[in-house]
Amino acid sequence: MRDYAPVRTTRERRHSTSPSTTNAHRRDATGARRSRPSVQPMEPDVELLARLRDGDEQAFVTLVGRYQGSLLRVARTFVPSDAVAEEVVQDTWIGVVRGVDRFEGRSSFKTWLFRILVNRARTSGVREHRHLPVDPTDPAVSPDRFDAAGAWADPPVPWESDADDRLVAASWGPVLRAAVDALPERQRDVVLLRDVEGLPSDDVCEVLGISEGNQRVLLHRGRSRLRTVLESELRTRGR
Repeated sequence: MRDYAPVRTTRERRHSTSPSTTNAHRRDATGARRSRPSVQPMEPDVELLARLRDGDEQAFVTLVGRYQGSLLRVARTFVPSDAVAEEVVQDTWIGVVRGVDRFEGRSSFKTWLFRILVNRARTSGVREHRHLPVDPTDPAVSPDRFDAAGAWADPPVPWESDADDRLVAASWGPVLRAAVDALPERQRDVVLLRDVEGLPSDDVCEVLGISEGNQRVLLHRGRSRLRTVLESELRTRGR
């Protein structure tokens, strides 16, 4: 007698999943197994520099992609047009290629890069002073913000860090960018390098060629002006 395999009902077939069926869902249309996307770690600057010294063009492309936007942003504060800023940045990268063998690593690559940029920008006809004079009659914050004892009459309220506030803060981006652009150039340079590009104070002094005391004053005044703009905008939005 011929043996027959038991016939499964439609319900049984629907609720049973064979390994081949499961694997089929994990393959693309060509039958190749799909792998989960993975985030590649960013290669450190020092390793890219080593590759650049060995003539690796891709290392140079990676560095340009990493810093081009920042260089253009900073260069634009020194020169009168975007076109000149692009020329300064291009000249900066040429300086990197020509000088990479002389870079000794006493500072970070980022600091060295911005120092080249600022030197190129100044060569294009901008300021060249070691100490930038600060006008003592230009208060960072209006005197009416303080009481008779010198304390805040209306203390600034710290921003919260929950998710909703972070989403709202994103809408402030254009306002903040416009406020940074409107800063006096000396304050703008320091604020950009410290608070946007993340350079420490010693590196900012080295890049801009200014004293530590001057850097502190310019940073304080720049931040205070930005805070005043943001507080004014906050009052306007709250109406």
